[in-house]
Amino acid sequence: MLKALVPVDGSRTSLRAVEHIVKLIQGREPMAVLLVNVQVPPDSWEVQSFLKDSEVAALQDGKGNDALDAAGALLDAAGIAYERCVLHGPIAETIVAKAHAAGCDKIVMGARGESLLEEILIGSVTQEVLRCTDIPVTVVR
Repeated sequence: MLKALVPVDGSRTSLRAVEHIVKLIQGREPMAVLLVNVQVPPDSWEVQSFLKDSEVAALQDGKGNDALDAAGALLDAAGIAYERCVLHGPIAETIVAKAHAAGCDKIVMGARGESLLEEILIGSVTQEVLRCTDIPVTVVR
């Protein structure tokens, strides 16, 4: 059975990537699904001076789980089993490392765009994932 890693950040395009996975699986392409959210460690001295590392990690885990909830709800509604995890580190590199470590056959991700220029082009995280992996990537708009 194939295994797909689906990075989600709570954006509409990341949810469309999950909807794409649902369609693939319902179309008889059996697949294990791993939802991930990556939280970038803060580099703000204000945050680091007032909060312990464990407190920052707990806040980020909460934020990451909030982003995973909507994606999980789509898969739950479709009756599709999945794993989910919140990771910490540089986004693209962490996605690729997790895909390799989990033995994923593909990465399915949304092309997120905030500005008009980014809407025309593929998002910077997506471009970085494409650059640093040998795993096939499906980009969903």
